[in-house]
Amino acid sequence: MKAIICTKGGPPEVLRFTETEHPTPRDDEVLVRIYATTVTAGDVILRSLTGPMRFVLGLAFGLGSNKILGHELSGVIETVGKQVARFREADQIFASTGNKGGAYAEYICLPQDGLVVVKPAHMTFEEAAAVPVGGLTALLILRREISSAVKKS
Repeated sequence: MKAIICTKGGPPEVLRFTETEHPTPRDDEVLVRIYATTVTAGDVILRSLTGPMRFVLGLAFGLGSNKILGHELSGVIETVGKQVARFREADQIFASTGNKGGAYAEYICLPQDGLVVVKPAHMTFEEAAAVPVGGLTALLILRREISSAVKKS
């Protein structure tokens, strides 16, 4: 499958378009064909890390020399594992990969009990891909602003 890998820490030039192994879902996972993903500030920060900071955060985020970045996506489930009950093939979903990354690729395997939900029919794949990080960030800001306004009144 095609993927964009981060070969080392640094500027955008460290990203490489390459062929990599096609993932196979485990019994509790779904295989998703990715239709849309995002480039977030977090992805840029992770890619830009060098030296000791890359090593330290690499322990938490699995930053190797050929890491596939990308933490939010939308797409269509192509295959479900034997134990998957929440989803069916052809379900349109959006998801966050958490610390795993991997959304800068054609396919990804995600656990059925992970941060994966069915995409509303009225949303485009591009809109849905931005919900996990962008939507939660907006929600946190709105809650903070509402809380601040309530305290002032």
